[in-house]
Amino acid sequence: MILLFSIILAISSVLMIVLILMHKGRGGGLSDMFGGGISSSLGGSSVAERNLDRITVGIAAVWGVCIVALGLLLKVSN
Repeated sequence: MILLFSIILAISSVLMIVLILMHKGRGGGLSDMFGGGISSSLGGSSVAERNLDRITVGIAAVWGVCIVALGLLLKVSN
């Protein structure tokens, strides 16, 4: 069981990194420093961005559940 949660944790960690890097910069941060603030958004977020947000939140929930489950399993096994 610990091995299963460890594998899921590793996969979800990589997915979180990729998904977060795919998000568009919101402005005011490091993305503006490198020219990311030049483009303007013309009416909010697109459907693709909203779906990316939903997928990111879902993967983050899976990641959090794996962290808690591994913590409990390792506490019980020791």
